[in-house]
Amino acid sequence: MKLYRIWGIFLRYYYNLLHSYDRLSDMFFWPFVDLLMWGLTSRYIANSGVIDNKIILALLGGIILWIFPWRGQYEITVNLLEDIWNRNLVNLFATPILFSEWVLTLMLVGIFKSTISFAFASLIAILLYATNIYTLGLSLLPWAGLLILFGWVFGLLICGIIMRYGTKIQTLAWIGINIISPFVGVYYSISTLPPWAQSISHWVPASYVFEAMRGLVMGNPVPPSNLLFPFVLCLFYFIIALLILRSSYNHILKRGLISVE
Repeated sequence: MKLYRIWGIFLRYYYNLLHSYDRLSDMFFWPFVDLLMWGLTSRYIANSGVIDNKIILALLGGIILWIFPWRGQYEITVNLLEDIWNRNLVNLFATPILFSEWVLTLMLVGIFKSTISFAFASLIAILLYATNIYTLGLSLLPWAGLLILFGWVFGLLICGIIMRYGTKIQTLAWIGINIISPFVGVYYSISTLPPWAQSISHWVPASYVFEAMRGLVMGNPVPPSNLLFPFVLCLFYFIIALLILRSSYNHILKRGLISVE
């Protein structure tokens, strides 16, 4: 892989972002709406004396951290769809760009936009609700890393499915990662789920991050070693997703890239 080619692809998506008002607004609109609605809801409940500020931080912290897997998946799948809609896959891979360089760039775009959305959402939480997620300290770094890796898993997997079966199932680009969100526990503890759902959550790496976040907020920090299993599990899923995407790419190469629609 060549750094200058990766940088060139990154700039392509970056300039596309700057000139696409719907993509720009999407980076800020949904995090703002989620924080506004859930923040006001939690503030209302807190004023009634039912919950305290720790619960508010846990709720808003879940919303803010969810940005990482959501963005990680969304950027990979939607950028692929834009190339398909514009019939640009042929142009892209007619250049010396490698498949691995293209995939890596999509993941880097996800990190870039996740960081911007995270910073914006955390600032809104501070300004509107005096709730500072940065009080959780350096724990945010491994959490963010695992969550965005989890998002990449879904992004690569959905890309592989869309490449193989076409845009008739393109709705997966928007709803993909939300299918698993009930088992992640973004807004609630995994213990509130029925036993069968808890069994599924055990194999969902992101659920460990949100449980660790709530534990730290409530004064019961989880040892960092507890994140080793979900990280290895997420890495395993990531390798499988890469293999599926590569297999789908090889499949459409036989039919012709122009056939993806």
